[in-house]
Amino acid sequence: MDKLIKNALGISAVLSILLVGAAAKEYSNAFSRSIEPSSFRSFAVTGDGKAVGIPDVAAFTFSIVTEGGKDIAALQSDNSKKVNAAIAFLKSSGIEAKDIKTEYYNLEPRYQYFNCGPIVYPSGGGVSGAPSAPTSRPCPPAEIVGYTINNTVSVKVRNFEKIGEIIAGVTGAGANSVSSLNFTVDDPTALQNEARAEAIAKAKSKAESIARAGGFRLGRLLSIEENSNYYYPIAYDSLGKSNAVSAPAAPTIEPGSKDITVTVTLRYEIE
Repeated sequence: MDKLIKNALGISAVLSILLVGAAAKEYSNAFSRSIEPSSFRSFAVTGDGKAVGIPDVAAFTFSIVTEGGKDIAALQSDNSKKVNAAIAFLKSSGIEAKDIKTEYYNLEPRYQYFNCGPIVYPSGGGVSGAPSAPTSRPCPPAEIVGYTINNTVSVKVRNFEKIGEIIAGVTGAGANSVSSLNFTVDDPTALQNEARAEAIAKAKSKAESIARAGGFRLGRLLSIEENSNYYYPIAYDSLGKSNAVSAPAAPTIEPGSKDITVTVTLRYEIE
């Protein structure tokens, strides 16, 4: 009986040692994996997705630049009248106040600079005709001769049928310059989600293909990185300066389409 008990205890001890050893080995392997550099047990793949949408907003800016003398109040009054007239025209054309925004307002002086080079007098003696050494003279500081105001306003147009009429109208109201017209999607979230889903699906498929070819299994998804790009057409370039009293002929505007691309990088653990 004692012998059977001793054998049983011995077997239990051996099993305990084996279990402890197996646990220690598994812990050691897990610890080794945790401290092993990720570059040796992971890989990354990229995928691109694109969504095409029809622009629903046309955006442009116009500037009214006014030059005048030293009477700043009169200059501001003149500039404000022109800007207010242009904004009133926009609102009468159906543009909401939320889509009209002052982007830039600047008042800066204009200077007159003086050329104060050295004075050279004829020589009073020595070799005949030889000039004397140049004589320096004090130069007055630059003088302010007037001021210039630049008032720039951004506009969003949602009714594309009125784009040409509106741009021609603000120019006729006194705008010196109209920026390039850009078409965009006011809320691109849905297009971004569509492009992102396509990019992730492509990247995942690529990762699975690489794993099959490399003879390993995909482990955990370790990280996702995203890069988004937006491409939109430009209708035409700046109109430049115009002093026309009446509005010029309205151009025909075609908004085209807007492409949104998303590139994702997926990093997987290798098993």
